[in-house]
Amino acid sequence: MTSAPFHPVGPARRTVVAAAGAAGLAVALTACSGSADDTGTAGSPPASQEAGGGESGGGEEAGAALAATADIPEGGGKVFADRKVVVTQPTAGEFKAFSATCTHQGCAVKSVADGVINCPCHNSNFSITDGSVQGGPATEPLPAVRITVSGDSIRLTG
Repeated sequence: MTSAPFHPVGPARRTVVAAAGAAGLAVALTACSGSADDTGTAGSPPASQEAGGGESGGGEEAGAALAATADIPEGGGKVFADRKVVVTQPTAGEFKAFSATCTHQGCAVKSVADGVINCPCHNSNFSITDGSVQGGPATEPLPAVRITVSGDSIRLTG
């Protein structure tokens, strides 16, 4: 007497494992998204300045007014979560902008304090001067975002 081959009913084990992995990734990415901003006062701004030089982060509208120079504290910065950009003022009148998306796992950076941009998900820290990694687990710097400073206005340029 021969027996019929076994044919399981329902999805294959590989399909179930892949679906569980995708669901876990979705939960992790959702947990990494967040937003907040820091405010403060700034020193004297220059008459006109262009900063940045990398890709524009987050699909900002080019030329759109982002902030007043007085909104960016000297030695600190401000996160614009809705625009996915962080603007810093490392020294009086020098403004820089970077993507607000952490290069470790894509979380939104949350704050700027003590000369670094902070990601709350896994505690990566980035320099307010050049976006370089100051503390991991991130290994890549934050990409620069192009801005123009004219008078007391900071605008995205690219």
